[in-house]
Amino acid sequence: MGIVKAICISDQRGIQKHEVSQAVFDPQWGIAGDAHGGNWHRQVSLLSYEKIQAFQERGAEVSPGAFAENLVVEGFDFRNLPVGSRFACGTVILEMTQIGKECHTHCQIYQKMGECIMPTEGVFAVVTQGGEIRVGDEMTLLAPLPAGKLRAAALILSDKGASGEREDLCGPLMARMLEAEEYKVEEILVIPDEQARIEEELIRLSDGRQLDLILSSGGTGFSMRDVTPEATLAVASREVPGIAEAIRAYSMQITKRAMLGRGVAAIRGRTLIVNLPGSPKAVEESLSYILPELRHGLEILRGEAAECARPS
Repeated sequence: MGIVKAICISDQRGIQKHEVSQAVFDPQWGIAGDAHGGNWHRQVSLLSYEKIQAFQERGAEVSPGAFAENLVVEGFDFRNLPVGSRFACGTVILEMTQIGKECHTHCQIYQKMGECIMPTEGVFAVVTQGGEIRVGDEMTLLAPLPAGKLRAAALILSDKGASGEREDLCGPLMARMLEAEEYKVEEILVIPDEQARIEEELIRLSDGRQLDLILSSGGTGFSMRDVTPEATLAVASREVPGIAEAIRAYSMQITKRAMLGRGVAAIRGRTLIVNLPGSPKAVEESLSYILPELRHGLEILRGEAAECARPS
């Protein structure tokens, strides 16, 4: 059980939040009156009271809201709970959706202390049931839900797509194919062919959002800007060469130019990352071939299935 020590909101993004004694939580937005709300996966941010206290003991002078956190809660080490954890506070139910976040602009706290705890210790949640929370209310950790759908993301690597010069057709296509196989598609992202940014998103989706599957499209050819395989291997803990080999072998039956594809497949933690080609036609062909076989491997990663060997 935890205790809500502070509730903080702000009417603008990028500024320190201020304390309020109570707040209304809306599933369609997050916290009423808070600029970070919206129809997305980071409606509410939470930070452990104990983490703030430990940071203060190292010399930091911070008050609630200094890290742009919404809820300061005593009694939970949020960082060590899995994505999908659910919390009840009165009638409000929050579901954790992401652990930590990348800090692109170092705040005043970082400038003084050389670090900020929000990127590593903060977590984010969505409101699944609304209501009101007051300072001093009790928060409880709910029992885990039964294992649900496999969770996935589509990552599109395209300079022109990211700049709006070209419509992305691959992301929606991958989403439709995944949903047809009963995956829950959490995000569709279109970003430039920049290795550092690709690595950043792969890490966030694997570690922060703890997805089961990330499908990328594009950036697997011979162009100097094609760096998706390099980014994937840079963040991977294990390679899965059979998937990439299968895609190329199957595609070679359609076009010999498939031999020029450099896509890879790899595992980071409990997330499988698979590089697909950049054209909608090639994406559909590749994904239709491998998708039926991926589920078993993902269930093994989640600890829900036994090894692949079959009795002779």
